[in-house]
Amino acid sequence: MLKPNKLANNNFLSSLDLSTDEIFHLLELAKNYKNKKINIDLKNKVLGLIFDKSSTRTRVSFQVAMTRLGGTTIDLNPTTSQIGRGEPIKDTARVLSRYCDVIAIRTFEHSDLEEYAKWSSKPVINALTDLEHPCQALADFFTIKEEFIDFKNVVLTFIGDGNNVANSLILCGALLDVEVRIACPKGYEPKSLIIDRAREIYRNKSLLKITNDLDSAVAGANVLYTDVWSSMGEENQKEKKDKDFDGFTIDSNLIEKANKDAIILHCLPAYRNKEITDAAIESNKSRIFEQAENRMHTQQALLSCLLS
Repeated sequence: MLKPNKLANNNFLSSLDLSTDEIFHLLELAKNYKNKKINIDLKNKVLGLIFDKSSTRTRVSFQVAMTRLGGTTIDLNPTTSQIGRGEPIKDTARVLSRYCDVIAIRTFEHSDLEEYAKWSSKPVINALTDLEHPCQALADFFTIKEEFIDFKNVVLTFIGDGNNVANSLILCGALLDVEVRIACPKGYEPKSLIIDRAREIYRNKSLLKITNDLDSAVAGANVLYTDVWSSMGEENQKEKKDKDFDGFTIDSNLIEKANKDAIILHCLPAYRNKEITDAAIESNKSRIFEQAENRMHTQQALLSCLLS
């Protein structure tokens, strides 16, 4: 029976905390968890959740994943704990390390996540920051692998803001040597530090493409992926972004320009008929809800490796 391997890094703050072999191991583990071919008992292990941002899928998928592994979860809501009253991160992290076996954190500043990891003696997981969403990327590539068996000749086109999801897709894609295209309006490209780091990793540098030309980005794509145009904390930019992203919608016309076998992904929640049409979400090309389910399976894999 396949067993979880201990990861080289104690924390999972970025997609780059994993090696290529570790990603493949996690994806194979996730497959086994999904098919109920593996049973790992993590009883007496405790996952602490610190969520400064609202969450549905991330919160529930982590709780269910830990429960299925036999462990328990504590939801540390900042509004009902001292965390929200300004207690220093270094104090919180050291105390929680004595209670919990692993901590998943969803927050704004990536530097806050790194501060938790600096002071925690237990593994820290990035459950989303403004810079990266690596747990989402694991589920995304698992979903792609389920569909296409392997990543050879797969073209992943992300349409939208060069945000945390795009960043993690780029970095994970670099480790897997998958062609990743980011199509966005001018001024919304991913951070240069992410692009530069990815190009250092890619064996074939030309596999990463950042473009403002939607048609060229979609041509021949096997995966069409989008996210909301305005992330949490960007509510004051919503009106401007809606205008700037006009035309960057996954609809039937765009889908026809992609490969015939193309599938559609969205990390949810979706604003239907804005970044993606209702018809696209409900089409037979959509794997959006399988993608959402896969968050749970890949997080089971991740937790079992961090706690093995």
